[in-house]
Amino acid sequence: MTQPVYLDHAATTPVRDEVMAAMAPYFGARFGNPSSVHRWGREARVALDEARERLAATLGAHPDEVCFTSGGTEGDNFAILGAFRTLRAQGRDAAITTPIEHKAVLAAVHQVAHEGGEERLVRVSPDGLVEMAHFAELLDERVAVASVMWVNNEVGVMQNVPALAANAKAAGAMFHTDAVQAFGKVPIDAKQTPFDLLTISGHKIGAPKGIGALFIRRDTPLEPMFHGGSQDRGRRPGTENVAFAVGLATAAELLVAEHVDEHARMQKLQAMFERGLRERIPDVIIHAANAPRAPHITNMSIPGTSSESMLMALDLRGIACSAGSACQSGSVSASHVLSAMGVAPDVANAALRLSFGCLSTEACVQRTVDVLATLAEKSRIGKASSAACAFEPVEF
Repeated sequence: MTQPVYLDHAATTPVRDEVMAAMAPYFGARFGNPSSVHRWGREARVALDEARERLAATLGAHPDEVCFTSGGTEGDNFAILGAFRTLRAQGRDAAITTPIEHKAVLAAVHQVAHEGGEERLVRVSPDGLVEMAHFAELLDERVAVASVMWVNNEVGVMQNVPALAANAKAAGAMFHTDAVQAFGKVPIDAKQTPFDLLTISGHKIGAPKGIGALFIRRDTPLEPMFHGGSQDRGRRPGTENVAFAVGLATAAELLVAEHVDEHARMQKLQAMFERGLRERIPDVIIHAANAPRAPHITNMSIPGTSSESMLMALDLRGIACSAGSACQSGSVSASHVLSAMGVAPDVANAALRLSFGCLSTEACVQRTVDVLATLAEKSRIGKASSAACAFEPVEF
């Protein structure tokens, strides 16, 4: 039987063996609550503090700038709403973002408007890049926070985060970036780039689902989302998930250590895949092909097909990919990202996102190209036959 092909690493990744091994003790003998003062609690506290230090080192941050969260959605909401709720008393009641953000960011900015603030959307080019002049135009003394995703989760476009962050800071606003798809794929150094807030998620990098982190630069005021105990200096009260924090730190260290080799491998797979598509399906459209992109995501459309039908056909052949964000599964509407980039509805409705990672090989890529070419040909032959039948004379 042909081995299945998983090309949906932007949706989630398998937990790495090294991560499982690092977490295991904290599901067993080292089960203590890190707030307890006895030996079990102290042991858990040491592990938690070390995990914070280790994760901070991968970001070029101080340990007290790392706040563990449940994942990307919580981190994005905490950053945007925390900044807005803190600064609105100073007259800063607006939030800026782009129309191609993850729904966690867009929904948080919608909530800003629901709470009496103002939502501002900066335009993007047909390749998905932020229009810098429009971004600067939207920045004024009323902006509390600007949030722009570092690497887009659907098309892989990389934004100029250093420039965006510098512009926001010059205007007196906080700057947040959703780096869920960027962490481990592009160099991130909090010492070099002036972002105030940055979100990462564990299950995108070989850690479990349900753990992530928000970088909060020192002296950045942020109203907490939850209220209760004094854990994490009151920023996120509640008993900490020690095992998963250790797992996230382990996955982050592995990812950063492997970055150079994995980046080159992903680039090679992406180039091989896109070259193969263009050779076998000449009219294929690679979205954002002319923009700077991360090497692990390709978003493409085969004109005349539908993403829903193609996804089912690929799945039947043991190939997993997606039509966009995993949070959009079950949706039959066109991707909001492609729509904001000005992609025609029929082309957007044919879009597939294929994302490479630890389970990807050249053999996987070649097989996927072959299957896509066959499916595209069958789809077009079927449509041509249907059209011909519609004009055939009916004999009585």
